[in-house]
Formats: sequence, structure tokens, C-alpha cells
Amino acid sequence: MSDTPQWLDEDAGPFVRPYALTRGRTRSSGELLDLIATVSAVGETRAHLGPEQQRILWAARTPISVADVAVELDLPVGVVRVLLGDLRDQGLISVTSPSAAGPRPSERILKEVINGLRAL
Repeated sequence: MSDTPQWLDEDAGPFVRPYALTRGRTRSSGELLDLIATVSAVGETRAHLGPEQQRILWAARTPISVADVAVELDLPVGVVRVLLGDLRDQGLISVTSPSAAGPRPSERILKEVINGLRAL
């Protein structure tokens, strides 16, 4: 048995703390991104980007939600929001908020739907 402490086994691979990915930031420079906001890549991958940001651009080749990006990268949503904010500031992604997608149904209609479902 080795005297050197084992931080990770061989299957775990490299480990980087989330705060290292965001350089200690907990918020991006712009507005907070909604979990269901749609992200789309609009720029080409650049060499100076980190691997996580390159993976975001790869995943966002087709529109994808912020929550799905977090799942795709297996990172906390807070970290993904900071990385997405950086990419947005660089003009590499566009973000469409859910409110821009179209009008939301009224509360009255939603209540009628719920009552109709309960009646089934």
C-alpha cells in the first residue's frame, strides 16, 4: 500500500472544482438565465475557450435549454449559467427567454384544464 494519499481512483478521471471553472464567480455579468431559456450557438468555437465552453457550443449547435446544457455537461446549473453568460458576452451564443417564445396561457384557462382533467 502506498503512503501517497489517493484523491481519485483511475476511473474517476480529472476533477476540477466548479468555482475553478467560473474563476470564483457565482453570477454572470448579464441577466439571470431562466432554466427553460433556449441557447443557440451563433459563433465558431475559438481556441482560447475552455473545454466546458467548447462543449456548450457543441451542444448548442441546435437550440437547447439551460437545464439541458447543465445535464449535458454534468455540471451544476449555477456554473453553467456563469459559463453561458461569458459566451453570451463574447457573442458566441444567443439566448431566447421563455417569455419571448410566445404568450403564456391565462390562469383561468389553466384552471379549466386542471378541472377538466380531474373530472376524467
